[in-house]
Amino acid sequence: MSVEDKIKALRAELTEHNHRYYVLDEPVISDYEFDQLLNHLHELEQANPQFYDPNSPTQRVGGAVTKNFITVQHDHRMYSLDNSYSKEDLLDWEARLKKVVQEPLSFMCELKYDGASISLTYQEGQLLRAVTRGDGIQGDEVTANIRTIKSVPLQVSAPSNERFDIRGEIIMTKSGFAALNEKRRALGEEEFKNPRNTASGSLKLQDSTEVAKRPLSCLLYSIQGANWPIDTQEDMLQQARNMGFKVPKEARLAKNIDQVMQFIDYWDTHRHELPYEIDGVVVKVNELSHQEMLGYTAKAPRWAMAYKYKAEEATTLLNQVVYQVGRTGAVTPVAELEPVDLAGTVVKRASLHNADQIEKLDLHFGDTVVVEKGGEIIPKITDVKIGLRPKDALPVGFIERCPECSSTLVRLEGEAQHYCPNEQNCPPQISGRIQHFISRKAMDIDGLGEETVNLMVKQGLIKDFADLFTLKVEDIIPLERMGEKSAQNLVKGVQESVRQPYHKVLFALGIRHVGETVAQKLAQAFPKIELLRRASEAELVAVDDIGLKIAQSLINYFDHDENWNRIERLRAYGCQFEAENEPEQLLQSHALEGLSFVVSGVFQRLSREEIKSLILAHSGKIVGSISGKTSYVLAGDQMGPSKRQKAETLGIPIISEEEFFKMIPSNP
Repeated sequence: MSVEDKIKALRAELTEHNHRYYVLDEPVISDYEFDQLLNHLHELEQANPQFYDPNSPTQRVGGAVTKNFITVQHDHRMYSLDNSYSKEDLLDWEARLKKVVQEPLSFMCELKYDGASISLTYQEGQLLRAVTRGDGIQGDEVTANIRTIKSVPLQVSAPSNERFDIRGEIIMTKSGFAALNEKRRALGEEEFKNPRNTASGSLKLQDSTEVAKRPLSCLLYSIQGANWPIDTQEDMLQQARNMGFKVPKEARLAKNIDQVMQFIDYWDTHRHELPYEIDGVVVKVNELSHQEMLGYTAKAPRWAMAYKYKAEEATTLLNQVVYQVGRTGAVTPVAELEPVDLAGTVVKRASLHNADQIEKLDLHFGDTVVVEKGGEIIPKITDVKIGLRPKDALPVGFIERCPECSSTLVRLEGEAQHYCPNEQNCPPQISGRIQHFISRKAMDIDGLGEETVNLMVKQGLIKDFADLFTLKVEDIIPLERMGEKSAQNLVKGVQESVRQPYHKVLFALGIRHVGETVAQKLAQAFPKIELLRRASEAELVAVDDIGLKIAQSLINYFDHDENWNRIERLRAYGCQFEAENEPEQLLQSHALEGLSFVVSGVFQRLSREEIKSLILAHSGKIVGSISGKTSYVLAGDQMGPSKRQKAETLGIPIISEEEFFKMIPSNP
């Protein structure tokens, strides 16, 4: 046997053992024997680099470093699920289904894994990319990290070579989580809080070698974009198993809603016996033809429902209430509790949200309270045992002054939150605005973190995010844990951030209610900051998705001279406050005004993002799903058959890339 054949045979053997161990949970050799085979393969590959293969089992250890995770659009939207918390909700859902589907319904019942959603794209059987859920339309590409997870096949034998997505959850088993924390305790490091957050955080680690050390697994549940002979959700799960994906065997077909209830009851009792955490059951209409008939709402499929198990509760004592100030000045009360074990973690604090919540609970110091993890993650107080209240207990009253700067708090009409109005001098607001300004989706300044920002503010190096542009290397070196190289990188990162486009700078300013998407729409409607500053309330509200609250917030922001002075400082340092550097954002014509487009598939001449930019540039509107109000479906190659069928059913015109170009005056 030649060296190349030996290498190929070892790779095939190790891949099979990986599949048996990490997917089937049926190992046939010991860990020692596996390691011996892996070491032998590694030695052969090192001696024969001409036979390098990125999909070799030896490449699972990571090594790639990702400084910035790029945002990419999903080929097929990742919808949310509607939630139900009672069996009555499920019965109501079934009744709604029967009004549309005049045939007997069967359901696929699957466990609702408590992890981080992921979309894996395969093309010609090879793992092409892995993308986080994000907002459902687009997410962050984390391919290098996902490649280290051994239950994710790097190549599959699919029914065809066409491109497809498979969706699932990245989870960490309970035993793996416990072992990871045991190692951290031995090293004197802070323990992780829970498996879900640890799994989610692992996906965004910059060094994939570190991800490879985490006991992560990937559980799959859905295939999108594959025009294969699959008729049911049950068939889809089996097809995924056949290709080598890890699909839990607990899923069951229910022939009626009564069997759905039996499945839910069983796992409510037995869920703690599972090796991983779940927080409910997902019930899906089994027949894919029925799913097509039922379609989607703006956010979720009508043919699926998540039944959420009641969150675990614990009883403990309220010791104190402290108050936190956010970057916008919002003041949030936090209950400090007698430590109590809840869903496998020790809970010491719980959010009280606002003054109305404190009043609603009639909260007193020393109360015995019921604590619940909302969604099994965020602790909250849901009830007070008034019968156990001490006789001399004092009521909890909301503070009147800011705990950080002593300014008198204000509460705006129609808002539940109290605010500290001292925007310019309240330390947490200063630090919070700077942290928002430097964040990845804003100015994306590398080398700066929360601790460094807080230290700079505390030592008076900066009082405002515009001060970042005045920092010198010699100013930064004296800071704790800051060497010369780190200081140089920080200053360089600040200087390079001036290249960020106008809409990102607008988002970075931290104007209340102006998120990332709103900033993009404002930049398109008002391509210079002066135009936005002079815009009236009516002009602002006329912009798509801009409501009265956002308009009033913008007007209030520009009414303060210090905010405009800060913008002028940033402009002087080179920050972009007009859209000339991003021509795709500029309005080119009104040719598509009043028309809405669904864009689907892969295009030949332009990318999907470039086509969407063209639609916006010519006054058109982009919508995520097909409805009776959709003007056109712009279809590229590999457009999903379900979308095509829905468009044809509703009589929506389906146009090609070339037909679209004829609708606009500047054909690319």
